[in-house]
Amino acid sequence: MSLSEWFSEFCSELTVKDGGTISTRYKNITRRLNTDFWSTTSDTAHSLYVGSYGRGTATQGFSDLDMIFRLPYDEYEKYNNYSGNGQSALLQAVKKSIEKTYSTTSIRGDGQVILVPFNDGITFEVVPAFSNKDDSFTYPDANNGGSWRTTDPKPEIEAIRIRNNSCNGNLKPLCRMMRAWKKKWEVPIGGLLIDTLAYQFIENWEYRDKSYLYYDYMSRDFFKWMADQDSDQTYWKSPGSGQYVYGKGLFQYKAKRCYNISLEAIQHETADPKREWSAKQKWREIYGTTFPD
Repeated sequence: MSLSEWFSEFCSELTVKDGGTISTRYKNITRRLNTDFWSTTSDTAHSLYVGSYGRGTATQGFSDLDMIFRLPYDEYEKYNNYSGNGQSALLQAVKKSIEKTYSTTSIRGDGQVILVPFNDGITFEVVPAFSNKDDSFTYPDANNGGSWRTTDPKPEIEAIRIRNNSCNGNLKPLCRMMRAWKKKWEVPIGGLLIDTLAYQFIENWEYRDKSYLYYDYMSRDFFKWMADQDSDQTYWKSPGSGQYVYGKGLFQYKAKRCYNISLEAIQHETADPKREWSAKQKWREIYGTTFPD
């Protein structure tokens, strides 16, 4: 196998292989909520995939699928006028609706979302929300007596899509590869921050129009770029929406470690004769056993 084939196979393994299961569950939940809140049996209206799955950066084996379900505005007025924690009451109403379809599933409210766990390890996190004039969403937070919060995922999804298309489809694979690195190295970094950093990095990366043959360089250069992030910085601005994405801890040290390992991998690749096995072991040291051996 050539270098490009290594990374092509690796990225293929990281891509979510749904088989229609996710879509079926999404449509079942959507149809149920539409029936109860909108008097329609549509299995697509008023719903939106968000989070890493919505941005197209989730990896095979991911555990949380985020979806927003938009409710009629009169539901907001109803629960906003509650004397105490209408947000909690709203979440309970949505929970009871979903339970009509998934009665044997251990559905529970979790402050801001309804958790619908399935036996294959995927949990749907359903966020009931209301559309704002600027296309953002208001959603309930039942914690600390109840409040309303705002989220703006649509511009983030669109920004990732546009930049991915403008750099030969390299952004989303980079985001997935970094999730494999996060898992292997137990890096304290959230998925949206991975996507945000990758989005910023690839804009000016000199090989952004290339393909898998340059993924060793892409790994090396992105690890270097992450390692050079200011360790005192506490938040970054997400693509599209500009929402604050807060760090969960210092990722710079592990990025520097893997930058150095990537240099070793590239040395093995470019040696004469090529030390293919040694190079692969170094990439597996970075990315885990999903990388081909």
